[in-house]
Parts: sequence; C-alpha cells; structure tokens
Amino acid sequence: MRSFLCSLSLVMCGLASAQPVHLQGLGTIDFPNSGAEQAQDPFIRGVLLLHSFEFGPAAEAFREAQTSDPDFALAFWGEAMTYNHPLWRERDLEAGRGALGRLAETPAERRALAQSEREALYLDAVETLYTDGASKEAQDLAYLDAMRRLSEAYPEDDEARTFLALAVLGSTNGERDFTVYMRGAATALPVFQRNPNHPGAAHYIIHAFDDPVHAPLGLEAADAYSEIAPDAAHAQHMTSHIFVALGMWERVVAANIRAMTVQDGQRAASGRPPNACGHYSSWRHYGHLMLGQTDEAESLMDACHAQIEDGSGSWFYFAAMRARHVIDTEDWSLAGRWLAEPERWDLSADDPSVFGGAAFTYGLTNAIAALMTGRTEEAEAFTAADWSLEHRGRALQMDQLRGLLLLKGGQTEEGLALLRAAAEAEAGIPFEFGPPLIVKPGYELLAESLEQSGRDATAAYREAALRTPGRPMAESGKRLGSR
Repeated sequence: MRSFLCSLSLVMCGLASAQPVHLQGLGTIDFPNSGAEQAQDPFIRGVLLLHSFEFGPAAEAFREAQTSDPDFALAFWGEAMTYNHPLWRERDLEAGRGALGRLAETPAERRALAQSEREALYLDAVETLYTDGASKEAQDLAYLDAMRRLSEAYPEDDEARTFLALAVLGSTNGERDFTVYMRGAATALPVFQRNPNHPGAAHYIIHAFDDPVHAPLGLEAADAYSEIAPDAAHAQHMTSHIFVALGMWERVVAANIRAMTVQDGQRAASGRPPNACGHYSSWRHYGHLMLGQTDEAESLMDACHAQIEDGSGSWFYFAAMRARHVIDTEDWSLAGRWLAEPERWDLSADDPSVFGGAAFTYGLTNAIAALMTGRTEEAEAFTAADWSLEHRGRALQMDQLRGLLLLKGGQTEEGLALLRAAAEAEAGIPFEFGPPLIVKPGYELLAESLEQSGRDATAAYREAALRTPGRPMAESGKRLGSR
C-alpha cells in the first residue's frame, strides 16, 4: 500500500527531509529518505551521530526510527552501519546481521522494501559488510566498490559521497597510506565546501590529514568540527588529532577537556562514574606532559590508577599513560608509585601491534626505570623474557632497551649502532596518528644518546622534530625535567 501511495504522489517518494536538516549540537546534513514523518528526527540524529563515531547513541536513534516506521529500510541500514568501525579494525558481525535481519530475512527481501533505487543501493552497500565467508578486509573493499557505484549513480547525494570518503579511508585496514588518504580527503572536501556544518565531511578530512606532513591542511576542518558537533564527545576529541600533529599542546588539552566533559556528562546520566582511564584522558594527559604541566598530568594518572585498582579502568590506557609519564618526564620513581598486578589484567583484547600491548608496555616501563636507577639486572631480565617480537612495536622498543643496556655497560659504539638501527626502522613505518606509538621516539632517543656520548646529534634531532613536531624532548637541550 505504501509503494502504491508513493507512486500517486506528486513528489518523488523517498524525499522526506529533502533539504538540509540541522540538529543543534550535532551538525547539518541533507539526506532525503522515504521514512515516515515521525521517524525523521531520530533517523537524522542517528546519521549525524554515526558521522561522529558515536556508535552506541546512533544505534539507539536508528532503533527509535524503526519503532516509528517499521517499514523504513534505511533505519535498519543505519543501525547496521553502527556495528562496523572501518578505521578501528572493528566489526560486530552478529549485531550487524541481526539489525538487517529484523528488516527482512534475506538481502533480496530487504532490497524489495526499499522505496527507491537509491535507497536500495544503500542497502546493497551495507549488505557487503556482513556477508558470509569473507574477511573484514575483503568486505571493506566490497563496500568501497558499492559506495562508489552509489555515489556515481547519484552525484548530487552528499551523504553517499561522504560515506564514500570514509570507505576510502577504511580500505587500508587501519594502515595509513598517503595516496589512499589523499583520495579520501579529495572525496570529502567538496562536501565540506558546500556544507561547512557537515560533521562527517569535517571528521573524515581530519582523518585524512592526520599526520605531521599533511596536518596543516586539516586545520580548517579541525577548527570547524568542535563547533559543528559540541554534543559529540568524539568530535571534540577528534580535533586534537590535528593539534597533536602540529604540536599545538594547549589546544590538545582544551579539546580533550571538552571531550571528557561531554562523555562524563553522558556517563553520569546513566549512573556511571567519569572515565579517567580512556582515550580522551590519555590524550589530555599527553598534552599536559608536553606543556610541562606535570601536576595536572599526575592528577590524571592518579585517577586512572585508582580505577585500575578498583577494577573499572582500562589496562591499555593505564599502561600507555604510565609509560609516557615515566619515560617523558624521566621521573623514574613514578614507576613505583603506579603499580599494578599483571596477573589481574584482562588481556583478551591486548593488541600487541599498538605500543606492543599493555602488558609489554607496563613491563618495558619498569625495565627502563630500573636501568636508569642502576638496577641493570632487572632490565636484562625483561629482555630475556619470552616476548613474541613479531610485532614491530615490541621489536623496536626491545632494541631500544638493548641499546641502552649496551651504553650503560660501556659499549658505546655498539649501543649507538643499535639505537640508530631502531630509529631508521621506525622511520620506515608509515606515520601513525596521535601520541607516539613508540613511547620514546627512535630518533629522539638516538639524539639524546649521541649528545650524552659527546657526539654530534644535530641530524638526529632534526629527524626527531620532523616525525614528532613540538615535542620539547626532540629539541636539543630541552627536557620535561628529571626530579
């Protein structure tokens, strides 16, 4: 009956919300669709939240739209989209398939419920993310092809183009590739130019330019994004990706204070405590360190440690924050202040490709602190432990520790050679976003070691400043300070 009524309408079915819609605090998009009038607000809210990677609230909004209009195919498309996180290497197959399955049992039956070919193409695209028997990498590439077909068929559809930009960025399985990322930027930029209040366009431009080489090109989008979506915690944080890459530490701190305020307000509304051991607190902590604001950084670290002690904190962020604080301040006594018991850790999701993993990072911090305070045998014991070194983060940092051990043992040439090799190997890795994944950047460590050995460190400091702009420790003679 609904399709019959649409065919009699004087306007094209599927053009509800056929003009830009602004939701205060989340941004503005133009997403014509066939949903009932009562489904429009939750649907548009869901899309805006989806663009800002607020996946949980977005899924809730799409389910609200489904309740308002059970035949609204794009409401189920939207919920399924929230379970695939292309830039985070995450996907919930069961949840995604479940969302689509509530619309209809098979892809063909779901497609038949679309009220236009354009909406059918959106469904075709999301179906590729939840097929049987394919890897996530293969499905991301299939999704990219599907979004390209949709965008080419409907070149006026800025939502198709914006989701295409994200699909381009997501086609590398989380690895930064300059050519691919510039293609993603080129896809999103025209949308941002037409609609400077589009959260997705600003967001994906930031991701595309999120490295020290291209970050100046992302500054306009970063400046805009916090104003576009003040009610999205991730949007407030995301601006700091550009600020970290440019060494703009005051803005890193301010952005993540805003992000924490929004997130903690949402947590309080649901009866949960503030998140002191999370992504936003970690980046804020790093900004304080770079500003030399050690009291503020210690306060954040203490709060994170307290949540680890009561079992509510993230081991990953605790280990990362602790490593940065101890190693960047060179206050080795703090390793003994923020202790934990690794046997209590839930390492089921410990990703050794990031910092080498939480347990490795925790142990490495202890080993470096031990070495720097004369307990060489503890550092040697760490290097002799049964760590898998197939992951580049672990292997490079283990070489750094071994190089420092050689220097401490008086084998200057051998130690410097190992540190140089580690620095050169790190330089061969594509730029990563955010605070350094190698806690003590390789060229920075080499430069300091050369300087302490009475050698010319100019070239090494120059390389360090190129890879991690604005780090005071990457400039000769500057330190956060030992105490």
